[in-house]
This record gives sequence, C-alpha cells and structure tokens, in this order.
Amino acid sequence: MQVDVTGHHVELTEPLRSYVQQKFQRLQRHFDNVVDTHVILTVEKLDQKAEATMQLGGAKLFADSIANDMYAAIDGLVDKLDRQVKKHKEKLTDHHRAEGIEAKSASGEAEDD
Repeated sequence: MQVDVTGHHVELTEPLRSYVQQKFQRLQRHFDNVVDTHVILTVEKLDQKAEATMQLGGAKLFADSIANDMYAAIDGLVDKLDRQVKKHKEKLTDHHRAEGIEAKSASGEAEDD
C-alpha cells in the first residue's frame, strides 16, 4: 500500500511519517485491496487536523479527525477509517443473504413433515 503524507503549516518529521505508516499498516491487515492512500496533516490555530482519502478496489473512503495533539488526531483518523473499511468489507461479503436462504430451507423442511 502506498501512503502519501502531506503537511500544511506543519513540518513533517521522520517520526511523524513513520507513525502514520505504522498506523496505516493496521488498515491493510483488515483489507488487502487498498490501492492508494493520501494523508494530509494540518495545523489550524490550536487544532491539529489529520485527514485521509483511501482508494480501495471499487470505493473511495474519506475521514478526518481534529485533536489538540497531532498523534491523537492520527489515531482518531485511523479508527474512523478502520470502521469504514470493515463496513465496506461487510458489504462485499454479504452474509445476510446466505442466512436467509438457510432459514427458508429449514422452514420448508419443517412444513413438509
């Protein structure tokens, strides 16, 4: 997975870049089909803002997070994206349809007896 990190009004240090890379590895663990990720780190007055756009196979996800600390903002961003990736993965593997078919066949067998 390719992660591009951009900074607006903030100097991107190597520890900050490696922290973003490390956190986004967690997202790739949940879903392998991540094409591209663009992360923008911004400082606006007292707020530290992290936002990201992820290009998945067939979808584009966006999330942002604002905190007093940049590391906390990155953590919040990754948590939001993690939930979105899991939801997208659930949509791709729709388990509800399979449960409905099994329930119909089970009830059909009981009616025949």
